[in-house]
Amino acid sequence: MKKLVGVLRFVAAVVISLVSATIIIISIPFDPRGLFFHAVSRVWAHVTLFVCGVRLRVRGLEHIDRTTSYVYVSNHASMFDIPAIIAGIPDQIRVVYKKELEKIPLFGWGLKWGAYIGIDRGRTNESIRSLEEAIAKIQHGASVLLYAEGTRTQDGNLQPFKRGAFHIAVRAGVPVVPLTVNGSYGILPKHSFSINPGTVELILERPIYLGGKSGKETELQLMQQVHAAISTHYIDQ
Repeated sequence: MKKLVGVLRFVAAVVISLVSATIIIISIPFDPRGLFFHAVSRVWAHVTLFVCGVRLRVRGLEHIDRTTSYVYVSNHASMFDIPAIIAGIPDQIRVVYKKELEKIPLFGWGLKWGAYIGIDRGRTNESIRSLEEAIAKIQHGASVLLYAEGTRTQDGNLQPFKRGAFHIAVRAGVPVVPLTVNGSYGILPKHSFSINPGTVELILERPIYLGGKSGKETELQLMQQVHAAISTHYIDQ
């Protein structure tokens, strides 16, 4: 019975996502800045968490200045990281996602034509274009969310970080917020279609300011700082 309820929660989450994507697709021509897109995304996130029995705790919001753009750099353990972050952080966040998600009917189309940023890691030119798009959105007042590990963890442990998120932060010249997500892995592990209720905790560290520094060495130092900050709070899942 528990497994069946978990699958029904998954189906409900899919339906909610499809309805939200349809609304977003209709609105795209009238929403050049992506503000309505993000508003619908926040409603989608709150409803999805509620229907799936997922509670949310957030620590560190006092570190965030609503008038400043940030690059949020997070670990990635589950698809539920996304609604948790969108619901939990009151900022105009634009998510950088894998291009493969655009193949999903309706949901993927909303991503493709909406305010978020798809990245094709297998094609260098496309990746560069996506990075430039992320930087442009930051310069126009939005914040960006990237997953430093590049993909979801297979075993619940923190993986090595990739440099892309830190390249964007250094190029854009904005502060980086280390963001730790705990508790999401057990709610929906990779390759699972059954949702388990639980609690997701978001922990935001103080923003790291770059002070005008640039270059590869700065990116690598930043990557080490953020990895250390997330490791401090991360609980192997």
